[in-house]
Amino acid sequence: MADTSLPRRGVLAAGAGLAVGLHAPAVFGQATTTLRCAFWDHWVPTGNGALRQLCGQWGERNRVNVQLDFINTTGNQLQLTAAAQAQSRSGHDIISLSPWDVGTYADQLEPVDDVMNRLIAKYGPANQVAEYLAKHRGGWRAVPATSGTQNKPALCRFDLLQEHAGLDVRAMWPAENRKGPGADEWTWDTFLRAAEACHKANVPFGLPMGQFTDAVDWVGALFNSYGARVTDERGNPTIRNNQQLRQVMEYAVRLARFLPNDVWAWDDASNNRALISGRSALVFNPPSAWAVAKRDAPQVAEKCWTIPMPSGPQGRFIAYLPWNSGIWSFGRNKTAAKNLLEFLTERDSAETTTNTSNGYDIPPFASMSDFKVWETEGPPVGTIFNYPLKPHHDARPSIAFAPAPAELAGQMYIQALNTKVIARVAQGGETIDQALNWLEREINNMRRG
Repeated sequence: MADTSLPRRGVLAAGAGLAVGLHAPAVFGQATTTLRCAFWDHWVPTGNGALRQLCGQWGERNRVNVQLDFINTTGNQLQLTAAAQAQSRSGHDIISLSPWDVGTYADQLEPVDDVMNRLIAKYGPANQVAEYLAKHRGGWRAVPATSGTQNKPALCRFDLLQEHAGLDVRAMWPAENRKGPGADEWTWDTFLRAAEACHKANVPFGLPMGQFTDAVDWVGALFNSYGARVTDERGNPTIRNNQQLRQVMEYAVRLARFLPNDVWAWDDASNNRALISGRSALVFNPPSAWAVAKRDAPQVAEKCWTIPMPSGPQGRFIAYLPWNSGIWSFGRNKTAAKNLLEFLTERDSAETTTNTSNGYDIPPFASMSDFKVWETEGPPVGTIFNYPLKPHHDARPSIAFAPAPAELAGQMYIQALNTKVIARVAQGGETIDQALNWLEREINNMRRG
């Protein structure tokens, strides 16, 4: 949907009192300079407010008329917009790109190495997954965005886990930069026992197993924690004699017995509804489910606590789903576009973005994991402290199907091959060997296509 809160005509006079950031004002072009931006329409009701505010401040400071359009992903509207603009070589100057679309349009995106090199010099390395998705042929083709980027750790009902599984998650993972008693035992084996106990108590874990992003993301982190890669870096299948893959398949099939029967058809809202309604003791989700519960079911929200995902034989991984901001190479205002994206990624701007989304948005730099919003949001206060990756989590970000080449990984992700292969065993009655043979055929077909 379009946002018209920023002026679409005329010049915004420079105003020092509204300036944010450390850069001196840079005036671009003549009085008619316009920068058109298509940003992802945020799920959090207040989420778009930060970009309105920040782009307004930057535009006034730099004498640029910034036009914002917030485009929904329902029905793939934003993705279809990107495809149409890439084909017509016209449209917005800046466009939000879903994780795999940077690779799809890499040849039509303006390199942004200069922007990223300055940001990395200030804030340290970017998130590894953000780099994998936004960097192609050795160069940055998009700037990892803060707005909309999310982690998907475990969002728990601490009372239900304490009562039915004997786990005190607030003690294990307090709202402090340290581990508590039992944190090192937070493994997938412990998770399986807790899932069984909560299933018996009729508050099963709400883990989607269908073809939507929430399902693909958490299962991808599970696979990574077992070291279960389905291809190598070149895209060659690594299915045969892959003991890690067989081990994680066996685990996932056991776990599926303790999930609601309809999780195979769940979409990205289903797990939220399960938590908010009080029917589930745990989901993997950003704080949006808790935020809605705070509004609609406060008795649920005040019993929620966020903790990292469990660890596996190869370590702890946290599902991570980033947005990126690309600049079309055929755009007319590329210098101004770069300046705006750098401004939006600065620490002060990123903190404004995260604050406005009530802690939902995750910056691409680990050095920004200390924003106060994650300490102070509640109830209960500290409930999302462990939402961003912290050093004491001993965790790495995860996206399913890495390290395959992005074009192939994107196809596997969209087709949800990781949840489908589990479903063939847990729902379809196939053996693990049969399901893995199917998986190898699917990957080879994609490579030939």
